[in-house]
Amino acid sequence: MAKKQFKSESKRLLDLMIHSIYTHKEIFLRELISNASDAIDKLYYRALTDDSLSFDRENYYIRIDVDKEARTLTITDTGIGMSKEELESNLGTIAKSGSLDFKKEHKIEEDADIIGQFGVGFYSAFMVADTVTVTSKQLGSNEAYQWQSSGADGYTIEPCGKDSVGTQIVLKLKENTEEESYDEFLEEYRLRSIVKKYSDYIRYPIKMLVTKSRPKPKKDENDKDEKVEYESYQEDEILNSMIPIWRKNKSELTQEDYNNFYKEKFYDYEDPLLTIHTSADGVTSYKALLYIPAHAPFDYYTKEYEKGLQLYANGVMIMDKCADLLPDCFGFVKGLVDSADLSLNISREILQHDRQLKVIANHLQKKIKSELSNLLKNDREKYEKFYQAFSRPLKFGIYNEFGRDKDLLKDLLMFCSSKEKKMVTLSEYVSRMPEDQKYIYYASGESVDKVEKLPQTERIMDKGYEILYFIEDVDEFAIQMLREFEGKEFKSVSASDLGLDNEEEKKEEEKKETENKELFAFMKDVLEGKVKDVKASTRLKTHPVCLSSEGMLSIEMEKVLNSMPTDNKVKAERILEINVNHPIFDKLTDMLKTDKDKLKKYTEVLYDGALLIEGLSVDDPVAFSNNICDLIG
Repeated sequence: MAKKQFKSESKRLLDLMIHSIYTHKEIFLRELISNASDAIDKLYYRALTDDSLSFDRENYYIRIDVDKEARTLTITDTGIGMSKEELESNLGTIAKSGSLDFKKEHKIEEDADIIGQFGVGFYSAFMVADTVTVTSKQLGSNEAYQWQSSGADGYTIEPCGKDSVGTQIVLKLKENTEEESYDEFLEEYRLRSIVKKYSDYIRYPIKMLVTKSRPKPKKDENDKDEKVEYESYQEDEILNSMIPIWRKNKSELTQEDYNNFYKEKFYDYEDPLLTIHTSADGVTSYKALLYIPAHAPFDYYTKEYEKGLQLYANGVMIMDKCADLLPDCFGFVKGLVDSADLSLNISREILQHDRQLKVIANHLQKKIKSELSNLLKNDREKYEKFYQAFSRPLKFGIYNEFGRDKDLLKDLLMFCSSKEKKMVTLSEYVSRMPEDQKYIYYASGESVDKVEKLPQTERIMDKGYEILYFIEDVDEFAIQMLREFEGKEFKSVSASDLGLDNEEEKKEEEKKETENKELFAFMKDVLEGKVKDVKASTRLKTHPVCLSSEGMLSIEMEKVLNSMPTDNKVKAERILEINVNHPIFDKLTDMLKTDKDKLKKYTEVLYDGALLIEGLSVDDPVAFSNNICDLIG
């Protein structure tokens, strides 16, 4: 029979289809199975309007057969089949979609679950096959036809024999090359994994003859010592689950069902902390099944970690990790989204338009926030377990993108409290603030134990005010981006102005500054380049000295930024504060009059001691040690 040419499409276009559109060669099986499912769907829709037809699901399936010797892979369906004209029209014209025409012809709603609409998926078979042979018999016809092609050179169509209605596609696989092994698509385990990955929720059974083993019958049933031998046998097995768990009603499912699905699908050894099964109908419809893990993945805080939800279109997976569905702050969420409203490109691998995706992402973001808020309200212990695992991304989410998500996340934050010695929310802190307290006070450090011992906390604790302990490096950055909560500004205990002084106290402070102006000026000169100022402290009660800071950059933030692998080092505007009521202060004033060399050493020791309190390194440890020895001697 004379070979026909593809209508209006060039060899270059087919080469593009085979080599550029699809990222992974394994996609071909997803596309052929999706087309087979479409063919059965068409028969189902025809049966809805034709009383002479009956549709018994048990008689409809998709089958995969392998012949390793012949190097063929066969995909068979029991669908509606194609006539000669349809074979020529659908397969002879690249990008001609039989499914799309069927929907238009039968006025089927746009959201009906017919998957293939682009007419190009079939040609992905040429990524792995030298020759593709399609044999089909249409419903109601006594004739069958065979379409065959080896690529862009064209195709043939001729009559053939076929007993049953439906379509059979035979792929003659390419020979292996140095770069590619096509043998993998003849292996049972590989085909099984591809079906499980992409087509697990096709609504019709996908059958394949698989090899199994069983004990051989014993020759002598009474011989208990005889070694057990095994024999191989083959039987049909259904490879796909068919009905996705997320399409079932919640009333049909138990938490154990959700947990088992999660551990199998996302390879976790522990049950999830929280399950979110949700759906939406409207302009963009979707179903989603989300999980909050009980612990952070081992690679969560590495650059190798990829966030994202699995994305399905009518039960067919089109993307394993769709990052656009989750903001970074919720990047720990596992799960999937299934929608019929996605605008897919012709390869069903990426989206042509992201409007629907953004709508879904916004809905999911609000839903996750809502579920976490409910967990915080109704199961504090479980929420604190979640927060212990994932507080960092929440805090970073407030700081990231100039605080874009701060209103979304601020109610989820928790910090250790100086009063309760346990985690409290910002709302809880503000609700019990005394009327005269202006600010939300916080102290930063490496641990709760170290923060509690900071001299800067003395006056605030003496006032009976609560302090939040910031012990993660991202804490202060997040709070500075947040700036305030419920009208109350945040204030570091190390800030130069704590906002505690009344008029009388301010006058007393000014008096002390004036009276000791010469001493503070001398000490400032000694520490030139190290501190912005030396002054009398209003925050210290029992400690002799501490450091405070001015401006947006605190001493703790300086430590965090300078610990990063960069040559750009920063420095906070440090202020050395002296407790004028401490016995050491009297010695300082005496030395100003009698021994300025000794005062210089005292100043350096006091400054170095303040650095150590802050967890900073001393500039010159040798000089620090020598100064101490000289003063002791």
